[in-house]
Amino acid sequence: MTLPSRVRIFEVGARDGLQNEKQMVPVDIKVELIERLIDAGVGAIETGSFVSPKWVPQMADTADVMAKLPVRDDVIYSVLTPNMKGYEGAMAAKADEVEIFTAASELFNKRNINCSIAESIERFTPVMAAAKEAGIPVRASVSCALGSPFGDEITPATVADVAAKMYDMGCYEVSLADTIGVGTPRRTKEVIEAVATAIPLDVIGVHFHDTYGQALANYLAALEMGVARFDSSVAGLGGCPYAPGATGNVATEDVVYMLDGMGIDSSIDLKKLVRTAWFISDFFGRAPVSSVARALKNKLD
Repeated sequence: MTLPSRVRIFEVGARDGLQNEKQMVPVDIKVELIERLIDAGVGAIETGSFVSPKWVPQMADTADVMAKLPVRDDVIYSVLTPNMKGYEGAMAAKADEVEIFTAASELFNKRNINCSIAESIERFTPVMAAAKEAGIPVRASVSCALGSPFGDEITPATVADVAAKMYDMGCYEVSLADTIGVGTPRRTKEVIEAVATAIPLDVIGVHFHDTYGQALANYLAALEMGVARFDSSVAGLGGCPYAPGATGNVATEDVVYMLDGMGIDSSIDLKKLVRTAWFISDFFGRAPVSSVARALKNKLD
């Protein structure tokens, strides 16, 4: 078995992680979090989203955060954009790339964005056209790829069909998200195998929540399938406000520790990452959920 020699980590803590927190996070804390991640070697960061503040109040200050971030040629600032209004906000904030999203679950899509899968994809047509004209890369996410919080069956073929539609629209990457963390390694491989028959393997990403403690095992399964694009969240921040029972994303420091131990390069400094996990966790007044962050706290230089 040949594993990837390098994995690209897409850090989602500053958006997917923070959006589910009840305690509002000041702009300066968000900016420092992102700057610490950059200093640790993270090169692709989800910095916020341009969505209605009525629904996601934590992201209402994304433009202010973007305005304070350092301009870096070696860092990609990515923002979530559900529609053209969001895209225009992202462009005004000088985002490097935008993200669009749908789900493999009809019920989840209706609860999350109040439309069907087909309707959600159709909404992105003008966004894709504008991004193509402007030369802006677009990344896609497919929620509920390994299971739905509402009990509807999610087949690998359904996930592959949705992923293919997103790729055919022009997305350079399609991330498969286990939104409620119910996946297991076997299920992970089945879904990736199906999706890889519809789109190139090297554009497939994975995004696993650790609700049942399966996330690292699922990342290993993805590695064994040849996937080298991982989403993760510093300190294990996050969840999903529209997915009952969903707990946090897998912690970036846990993923990096695993990759380091396997000799797989992520370009991320684990000690600096752990310090960053404690920085944001201290702000919330709690310890990180990350096993690695807790284990290394007293071993840092």
